[in-house]
Amino acid sequence: MKYLLGIDVGTTSLKAAVFDENAVCKKTVTKDYTLSVSGDTVEFDADKYWELASEAIDELSSDFNIYALSIDTQCETMIVTDKDGNPLRKAIVWLDNRAADQADKIKEHFGEKKVYDVTGQPEITATWPASKLLWIRENEPSVFSKISKVFLLEDWLLYRLTGRFVTEPTLQSSTIYFDIHNRTWWEDMLDFIGVQKGVLPEIIPCGTAIGEYKGIKIVTGAIDQIAGAIGAGVVKKGIISEMTGTTMVVFVPSDTVPGYDVASKIPCHINYDGKYCLLLWTPTAGIALKWFKNNFCEDYDFKALDSLADKVPAGSAGLTFLPYLCGATMPKYNPDARGVFYGLTMEHTRGHFVRSILESVACMLKAGLDYGGIDCDEIRTMGGGAQSPLWCQIKADMTGKTLVTLKNDETACLGSAILAGVAAGVFESVEKACDMAAERNKVYTPSGKDYSDCYKRYCGLDEKLF
Repeated sequence: MKYLLGIDVGTTSLKAAVFDENAVCKKTVTKDYTLSVSGDTVEFDADKYWELASEAIDELSSDFNIYALSIDTQCETMIVTDKDGNPLRKAIVWLDNRAADQADKIKEHFGEKKVYDVTGQPEITATWPASKLLWIRENEPSVFSKISKVFLLEDWLLYRLTGRFVTEPTLQSSTIYFDIHNRTWWEDMLDFIGVQKGVLPEIIPCGTAIGEYKGIKIVTGAIDQIAGAIGAGVVKKGIISEMTGTTMVVFVPSDTVPGYDVASKIPCHINYDGKYCLLLWTPTAGIALKWFKNNFCEDYDFKALDSLADKVPAGSAGLTFLPYLCGATMPKYNPDARGVFYGLTMEHTRGHFVRSILESVACMLKAGLDYGGIDCDEIRTMGGGAQSPLWCQIKADMTGKTLVTLKNDETACLGSAILAGVAAGVFESVEKACDMAAERNKVYTPSGKDYSDCYKRYCGLDEKLF
């Protein structure tokens, strides 16, 4: 049996899962960690990332003869080192926002249209690695002068596994110094931030074998959202995915890069197959329900909240919630937007509040689909929200689309394992592996409940307030 290992490095935890040749999950391990946060500064010890990954690999290798592995990570976490690969400072995590002034300088010099036309990113923010490198140049010149290698997180772990200084295009799509059309470094941007091409890794296709670690074949991976989409089987036309966890992320495959639209803030990335994908996201989704539970329903679990909400008619008797507890991004960017319950009367109960939260996230999903002009036959749903049958049905009714949950919860680990398996010859292709691995669990079709007034109220309140 040729066992495959998929590693998913999230913001505050690393998950690793072993799959057999039939894509059946055999064992998982999780390594939690805590970031160092101070205001806009978010950092983590670069060597600790490697320590956690190597521990997970060794732990699972003791039980299984791992044949190949691949890793997915978040996009913009950056590590800078000297020529020998020794970190010059802590990793700057993707959440870090200290480089706002540098982002403004880049925007003033290039303009948003030019950056989008080259990189596919419609906004210029402090999180992008270009902004972070410019911040180091202006604020830590002694560090900047010693930089010989610039890694993103997946690159760093591949380097520690194989000694090769390589990267893959899905990861570099949001650096804003990578040309997603020509698959090369954007030299005008590098010149502006003061970085030479020689400090950046060799670009290798996603899902390529690059070496070995303790007899295990090491394969380039993809960003976490793309790995998750592969694990969910979002590899055919007409199928998209949505993940309702802390945030909501909608993943949409695309054959092309959409033309620039000043009103659109939807980023475009290179997909695993060399085509493209759109990523719509909102900062608050499942966390809104968790916030309400923790503060107003401490003695209820999520199933009990579902039960309360299920007793309330569709539309929550006119109660409308805007889930902007952390601002708004899409379809309207407004970091100052705030959450609100509107329409309260004496008839409203705890269940009405819960249902209005579930409906608001479904409204947010529909608004994102409408905003992006996205049509599809099926939505694969993931994250904690997929565990709620009521929430899934509300989303199906709100959008008029079929929603499908999956038997495997660790879709990102599965997606990475599939990439490893294809590169190692275990699977013929990503698509054929998905036919076998991405098993449906439950299917939710539109029931005919009318949510048009609910959605109209949601959009109207959003328009009036923000």
